[in-house]
Amino acid sequence: MELSLTRPLLFFDIESTGLNIATDCIAELSFVKVFPDGEQRIKTWRFKPWDYAAGRQHPIHPAASAVNGLKDEDLQGEPRFCDKVDEVIEWIGDSDLAGFNSAKFDLPMLAEEFERVRKWTGREIPINLHDRYMVDVQTIYHYFEPRNLRAAYRFYCGGEDFENAHTAEADTVATLEVLKGQIRKYGDSIKNDVPSLSAIGGRSKTVDYAGRLILGENGEAVISFGKHKGRTAREVYFAEPSYFAWIESGEFTLDTKRQFALLKEKFDAEKKRADAEKQSRPASEEELRSLAGKWSGKLF
Repeated sequence: MELSLTRPLLFFDIESTGLNIATDCIAELSFVKVFPDGEQRIKTWRFKPWDYAAGRQHPIHPAASAVNGLKDEDLQGEPRFCDKVDEVIEWIGDSDLAGFNSAKFDLPMLAEEFERVRKWTGREIPINLHDRYMVDVQTIYHYFEPRNLRAAYRFYCGGEDFENAHTAEADTVATLEVLKGQIRKYGDSIKNDVPSLSAIGGRSKTVDYAGRLILGENGEAVISFGKHKGRTAREVYFAEPSYFAWIESGEFTLDTKRQFALLKEKFDAEKKRADAEKQSRPASEEELRSLAGKWSGKLF
């Protein structure tokens, strides 16, 4: 069964230098773009992982190399992510996104690379990944069959292993086939459209990919950790504005810092508007009484 799409759906997979989203980098990125008419296009990049602060290649952790087979010397002659960022953005276009465990790792890692380019090169990044539907095939798999990609492929795609597991392209193609198999198997239980597939599992709506900010019932950003857990970002801003500076200087992902910064910009603007309205309106009786109490009528 083919996917029912109203706009392209971009399956993607990342092989990285390690599992720390804030400090590790993309070494290989593969896209399988599926169009509403069924056309598929595949694109894979290898990147020289780059430490922008140090100005040098970021090494691959041995544990990551043992899984993806990539070594530092394999990537020395490859372009950096920032060298190909325009091409990556063009490939994403207006697509929704899909992957296997991508909501927790691949999507935050991709967003972090975009933020690094924004921060260290000063370039504008004309894309907001938070605006896209994200279909996580692993979430659907675990929701209906509470187990990795290889097991999912065997279960949904005929019992055989797929070749070249843990290469970005093979994993991405396998993920596409698994989603098709899920739709065939659960056709009576799920709707074959991206918004419905994206919603399976009832994940909390996060503002940042690390989940430090989540959306409350009224659409307000709520802090999900630390001493202010459960309080809205707006409430904390007006009670303790230094908290936002602490986030900016702390060991958080760049995406988390950016979402807090965007909220601060919004709250700053609201405060300025409120102050301007207060200055332009006539003083209230209570304010006049307060001033009268302070004024003795004598200059000296």
